[in-house]
Amino acid sequence: MSRHQRSKKRDGLGNKLEFALLTRGARVWDGVHSVGWLSRLVNRTLISRAAAKMDPRPDPFSTRSDYTSWESLTDRRYDGRHLRPLHREGGLPPVDRLVELFRRPSPARAEEDLCQKSTVLFAYFAQWFTDGFLRSDRPKLPGAPPDPRRNDSTHEIDLCQIYGLTQEATRELRTYEGGLLASEGDGPETFPPRLYAADGTKRFPSITVAREEMFDPRAREQLFAIGTDTGNIQIGHVLMNTLFLREHNRLATRLEAAYGWDDERLFQTARMINIVILLKLVVDEYINHITPYHFRFTLEGAKAFRRAPWMRTNRMASEFNLLYRWHSLIPSELLAGGRMRPLQETALDPGFVPEHGLGPLLEEASSQRAGRVGLFNTAPELLPAERASVEKGRAVRLASYNDYREACRYPRVTGFDQISSDPRIRAGLAECYDGPQAIEFYVGLFAEDPRPNSVLPPLIGRMVGVDAFSQALTNPLLAPRVYDEETLSPLGWQEIHTTSNLSDVVNRNVTRRDRPYAITMTRAGGQAR
Repeated sequence: MSRHQRSKKRDGLGNKLEFALLTRGARVWDGVHSVGWLSRLVNRTLISRAAAKMDPRPDPFSTRSDYTSWESLTDRRYDGRHLRPLHREGGLPPVDRLVELFRRPSPARAEEDLCQKSTVLFAYFAQWFTDGFLRSDRPKLPGAPPDPRRNDSTHEIDLCQIYGLTQEATRELRTYEGGLLASEGDGPETFPPRLYAADGTKRFPSITVAREEMFDPRAREQLFAIGTDTGNIQIGHVLMNTLFLREHNRLATRLEAAYGWDDERLFQTARMINIVILLKLVVDEYINHITPYHFRFTLEGAKAFRRAPWMRTNRMASEFNLLYRWHSLIPSELLAGGRMRPLQETALDPGFVPEHGLGPLLEEASSQRAGRVGLFNTAPELLPAERASVEKGRAVRLASYNDYREACRYPRVTGFDQISSDPRIRAGLAECYDGPQAIEFYVGLFAEDPRPNSVLPPLIGRMVGVDAFSQALTNPLLAPRVYDEETLSPLGWQEIHTTSNLSDVVNRNVTRRDRPYAITMTRAGGQAR
C-alpha cells in the first residue's frame, strides 16, 4: 500500500522553522563545533530549549491522588504525571482492537518497516539503559498484581543494573578486594557470577530474577547475579551488564595501581566514574543518534545550567515510562552467534553470551538494522507488552494524545492525515477512534511518522528530549562541587574525557584481536554526525 503525503499544517510554524534550522547547513554547524566557546554556548542553549519544551518539575499532579497534596508532591513511590488525570466521557475501543494496531505483518515488509538510522545495538542499549530507572511496580507479595500507579525506581541514572537497587544487593555483589565487583572467568573474558551454586543453593539471597519460572532448568543454572531483576531476560541486557561490570573492574584495577587506596575507596570511586561514563555516552552518542540535527550535543556539568528552571529533583513520570516502550525496534529475527535466530531464541538464555562472546555478539548487533518505531511493527512475541502499556495508560487515566501535543508546544491535530502518511495507520486509527481528539496517548505516540534522519516520531522525540536532559544532567555526580578531578580522581577524569562512544568501552574490555570490533548504533548508510 503506497504512502500518501502527510499534511504538515498542524506541525506549527515555530517547530518547522526550528527543525529546518537544525537540520540544514551542515558546514555552518561544523564551523560552530570548531569554535570552542561558541560550541559550548550553543550546546547549553539548545539543551535548555529542549528541556523547556514542557513545563518544568515539580509537576503538580502524580498518580498518588487526583489532586495536589504534600504526599503527592514528595512520595516518589508513585509516578509523576505531566498532565492532570483525564475523566473521559464515553467508551474507548477494546484493548484487543488497539493491540492489533501494533502487530507486525507476517511476513514483515522489508524496507519500510526497518529503521532508517539505527542498528540493533541501539535497541539493546536503549532497553537496557531505560530499564535502570523506568521500573514499574514489583509487588512484594507473591501473586499480587502490580499497582500501575507505583514504581520501583531510584529515579536516578545510577547503573543499578550492575550495582543493585539496595545497599544489601550492592554488598552481595562486591568482592571486598581491590574495589572489584564479583565476576567469573579469566582475563578480559569475565562475566557476572552465577546466581546459583552447582547444588542449587542461591548464592546471592537479595538478587531476584523477573519471570524466573519461565527459564528452563538448563537456563536456570546459567542465571547471573545481576543488579536488577530484568538482567537475564534477553541477550541485550546480559551484554550491557557484562560490559559495564568489566568496565567497573578495569577502572578499579587502574585506580589501585595509580593510588593504592583501600577497597572501599576504590569501589566507590570506580562506581562514580563508571556512572559518569554512562552519562557521557547517553548525551554524546545516544541522544545525538536519536536527534536528526547537525549540532552534536556534549555532556557538561550542572554548573553550566545552574540557573535553568528544569534543574530540579528527578521524578520519573508515567508518560515517560510509556513513551520509552520501543518494542518495534526489535526485529522478528536477530543476528546472534553467526546466524539469524527467531526472537524467542535470544530470550531466557543467559548462557548464550558466554558461549558466543561479548565482542562478536555486540558487533553482530551493530551490523543488523533495527525496526521502525511505530504502529504495525511489533513482533507478535512482544504484543503482550503493548497490551500492558495501553492498559497502564488507561489505569492511570492519562490525558489524550492531543493534550500532550499541546503540552509539548505542538498544535492539536484535527485530521488523521496530519499524523501519518501511512494509509494503514490512518485507516486503523479511523476504525478505532471517532476522530483525532479521541486518540489515547500511547497509541498516538506511535502513530506518527518518524522525522527524517531520526529514530523517533516528533512527539516521542520531543518528550525524550525534555526528560532525558532534565533527568540526566541533574545527576548528583554532575553537580558543580562534585564534577571535578578531586571527586573522580585525575585518572578517572581522563577516562571520562577520553571516552566518546560505546565502541571505546567495548574495545578496551574484550580480548584484543587484529582489528577493533565494529561497534555502532548507526547503521551503514545511516546519517551519523
